Amino acid sequence: MEITSLEEFYKETASLVPEGINKEIGHFNVFKIEDLFARKGYRVMPYNRRAYYKISMISGRNKAEYADKVVDIEKNALLFATPKIPYNWLPEDDNQHGYFCIFTHDFLVQNKSGVVLDDLPIFQPGGYPIFQLTDDASEDITFIFKKMYKELSSDYAFKYDLLRNYVLELIHYGQKLQPATSLYPSHTASARVSSLFIELLERQFPIESPHQKLSLRTAKDYADRLAVHVNHLNKVLKENTGKTTTEIITGRIVQEAKILLKQTDWNISEISYCLGFEQVAHFSNFFRKQTSFAPGSFRS
Repeated sequence: MEITSLEEFYKETASLVPEGINKEIGHFNVFKIEDLFARKGYRVMPYNRRAYYKISMISGRNKAEYADKVVDIEKNALLFATPKIPYNWLPEDDNQHGYFCIFTHDFLVQNKSGVVLDDLPIFQPGGYPIFQLTDDASEDITFIFKKMYKELSSDYAFKYDLLRNYVLELIHYGQKLQPATSLYPSHTASARVSSLFIELLERQFPIESPHQKLSLRTAKDYADRLAVHVNHLNKVLKENTGKTTTEIITGRIVQEAKILLKQTDWNISEISYCLGFEQVAHFSNFFRKQTSFAPGSFRS
């Protein structure tokens, strides 16, 4: 199945990339559905995975296809979409209104809220991503999107921080609509180990000074701190997240490296030291392997 990239999305919708976003880590944008719906060729989307997250507030008769689910929307609905799962919506009348926003994982990482998107039920393969809304609930959600839409064109220096908070507000609104069985899964021993590992990992960040250095760097470091064998930790994380311990640690270090390269004026040597690399060359090779960019190229 093909994956629709951000570049393909903008080409399909003939939309402009928001001003100033190139200075940010990740990507964000918000749209009025009626504006795009009026454009030729946008009424039917291919059933694909996307390279971004999407939250939509749709008013109108629609059919939503999401993984193995098909939901008929009679009036108002809130939809959450993840890059991992293919989705589609098919408008069934010409009276389509509402908003949607798109964003990448890296965009929300900077919020430093501790939220791991793929751990939330609304972004899980077996979760509940589509909610039919009352008129009152629809107004609440629409109000948040209107604030987003207005803020995106403002010249406020910290508007992207504010937009991240609006995205989290939408996510938490959806969380409150989740069935209780999704919000409170049974806590097995392996799930608890996974949860403690993620908590311990996130506690290492953010790096706030060039003199701060990661205290836990390897899978064995985390296993020792959690008092489990490194092979057991790796098995548990693979079962619960689909990733190895090293893959998760590596991904989080890459995220922090991107933030430090974009948002600070620290030199490459200082960033390398903070992230636990004894030599700049080791950091440069690591970053290039994970992103296909040299640190200096990514920064510029």
